[in-house]
Amino acid sequence: MENFLIRELKPQDWPSVWSILQPVFAEGETYAYPTDIQSDEAQDEWVEKARVTFVVEANSDILGTYYLKANQPGQGSHVCNCGYVVSGKARGRGLAKAMCLHSQRTAAELGFKAMQYNLVASTNVGAVALWHKMGFATVGRLPGAFCSPSAGYVDAFVLFKQL
Repeated sequence: MENFLIRELKPQDWPSVWSILQPVFAEGETYAYPTDIQSDEAQDEWVEKARVTFVVEANSDILGTYYLKANQPGQGSHVCNCGYVVSGKARGRGLAKAMCLHSQRTAAELGFKAMQYNLVASTNVGAVALWHKMGFATVGRLPGAFCSPSAGYVDAFVLFKQL
């Protein structure tokens, strides 16, 4: 694995983070955000509603990002949720795995007892395989719950891991 730093997002990082998120959200194949979401709306979702947001940096270049937040309020707030995006130019370099490991450590440090991914498109086979390799179990299958622009209505998975 190459040298990179995972650190908390700073306000001045947002333009770089948005440049990573925007094409992924616009593609519509992995996240349920509107494909035409604007920067301010995305920032509200990715940063403001999160407990904490991180970036992956190498040579002063931001290559990926993830957020961590409580999955539910109140009685469900001990389970967290994360979302991860790697820049297209940095895929295949181990960043998603590194962010997943970092998020699990961070979540445990923050007192979360488990991590849940709510809507993983079944067509996102790379992510599903990685999450299984990282110890997540598929605990639910939601028939036709994700509308993929290229594949139509596909199943989505709920994945879960005790921390």
